Amino acid sequence: MQLFNSFDPAPFHEKELDSAAEHYIIDTVKDFPSKTRFKIIIYLPSDLANSDRGRSLGQAIQNHFEYKMLVADRKFRQHFKHGRISLVIGLSFLAVALIGRQMVSHINDQFFAQLFADALLIIGWAAMWEPVTVLLYELWPIVQTKNIYSRISKMEIEVLPSP
Repeated sequence: MQLFNSFDPAPFHEKELDSAAEHYIIDTVKDFPSKTRFKIIIYLPSDLANSDRGRSLGQAIQNHFEYKMLVADRKFRQHFKHGRISLVIGLSFLAVALIGRQMVSHINDQFFAQLFADALLIIGWAAMWEPVTVLLYELWPIVQTKNIYSRISKMEIEVLPSP
């Protein structure tokens, strides 16, 4: 029972894994190279290890991480969609700013025209900040987390009676 969240009223096989247990498993997997093969061995008192609850423990843990993997995948898709929309908006705004800069640069008052043209250039490139941040930096941690969840969800889990 220590492995599962005690506030979760769902049946045993659908319970949410306790956050301390989840973090322990994730941190352990993160500490090793991605090619490392893992196996979780859980020791329970023999009466509990041989019960239906004990036998379903491995599947419950795998189900938990499979669900977390699906959530991470959904988060990736949402971020990627946001990044694409931001990219279209940013590129459109940059194009308008560059066209405006070209138009302003032909004004006779050189100092203020140059100042305004440079401001348009800076604002246009600043509009690209969000898509660059999302597409280049925010997606990869989500992919790494999803891969860790996937590895854990496919991991062999064995429940044995306490020695």
